[in-house]
Amino acid sequence: MSSAYMDNNATTRVDPRVLETILPYFSEYYGNPSSMHSFGGDVGKRLEEARASVQALLGVEHDSEIIFTSCGTESDNTAILSALAIQPSRREIITSVVEHPAILSLCDHLERHEGYKVHYIPVDRLGRISMEAYAAALSDQVAVVSMMYANNETGTIFPVESLARMAKEKGALFHTDAVQAVGKIALNMQESAIDMLSLSGHKLHAPKGVGALYVRRGTRYRPMLRGGHQERGRRAGTENTTGIIALGLAADMALEHMEYENTVVRALRDRLEAGILAQVPYAFA
Repeated sequence: MSSAYMDNNATTRVDPRVLETILPYFSEYYGNPSSMHSFGGDVGKRLEEARASVQALLGVEHDSEIIFTSCGTESDNTAILSALAIQPSRREIITSVVEHPAILSLCDHLERHEGYKVHYIPVDRLGRISMEAYAAALSDQVAVVSMMYANNETGTIFPVESLARMAKEKGALFHTDAVQAVGKIALNMQESAIDMLSLSGHKLHAPKGVGALYVRRGTRYRPMLRGGHQERGRRAGTENTTGIIALGLAADMALEHMEYENTVVRALRDRLEAGILAQVPYAFA
């Protein structure tokens, strides 16, 4: 009996081209990219090429706005904790009830053990955010708003640009967990009101264990990991060379194939959905 894997929202297969590209960096080109010698420096150049690829995928103006991390969870945690650290007088957070555990678990900890007030904005039966509840929760006591771009279970897309503009009117920073949106939805952060955005490599055919955090230029920032000078001092630790190079190539591929995803793949998805709704009792969209 044959089977089909249909859970790409959870994780994707590493693309064969990505795997082929990174294999030499486990054995032949193993230099530390932060070293001063050329053997490591040549690897460092590949990391900057990868940064430029992620920059292009997100429509980011400055390469310094991209910080490589270990995963989407680290990016999420870093964004929220940084926003709280730079605005210590603001003791409130806004998020939604349907966020990823990377957000909800952190918010629960901050509420239970650090004394922060967290506003959990409800959604309707279709997963749409309550704009009325959101507007009511906003105040000059809110340090950060974190709302996902696209939901990993329902596929509902939040109106993040509107949410971000409303947050900025109150002086709050706006972060979005976009791990389910990057590579599927065209993004242009140069024209966006979003301050910080998280992504994860294994959602777009790179390996697990690599991610990135976009931080808009001029946004005050406090690193979560301290130590070496990596990532311009904003994320210490020896770089995950193979993961970062893989993420760069995956970003290139996602940008190249986005039109295909939004036409051919979208049509296949719609056909599958229509078939399920027609044949499976009690199924609903």
